[in-house]
Amino acid sequence: MVDYVNGDENALRIIVERWERPVFAFLFRMLSSPEEAEDLCQETFMKLIKAAGKYQPDGKFQSWLFRIAGNQARSRLRRRKIIRWLPLLSDHDTTPTPEADALESLAAQEAQTLVQDAIARLPERQRQAMILKHFHDLSYEGIAMAMDTTVSSVQMLLHRAMTALRKDSTMRRDDDD
Repeated sequence: MVDYVNGDENALRIIVERWERPVFAFLFRMLSSPEEAEDLCQETFMKLIKAAGKYQPDGKFQSWLFRIAGNQARSRLRRRKIIRWLPLLSDHDTTPTPEADALESLAAQEAQTLVQDAIARLPERQRQAMILKHFHDLSYEGIAMAMDTTVSSVQMLLHRAMTALRKDSTMRRDDDD
């Protein structure tokens, strides 16, 4: 980013090539709409260009970029007026392999759906923290920077999210009995 700020136009191309897919994936998980994710991905990079002069190289670029994308996603969710908790899609393909047993494949698909549904029911900020931690592998510090909060708040959000997921899992097992 520093190279771009210093006038290297090629640096912007490199940034977009490197970060476009992760930003799109994050936005898609937040919004569950490929069209909205694509639009906001472009808007995120436009905001990045406009804010380039404000970038502080002492911070982690990834966190700064996900902060911009997260703000875009939350604004879009607010504009929807009705916030829906939509399932997250995994990066992993769950289509059966030729070697896989049909029952194992079905069980894996059902388990993935249950996890996606449980995460989708989390409050927005807990869900955002979970996505950044478990799908984008950000550190607590990186998540705090991306969400414009403190590390202790991130730890609390993740703790509450895990507690809610455990509770949700327990309640669903009790309902099945």
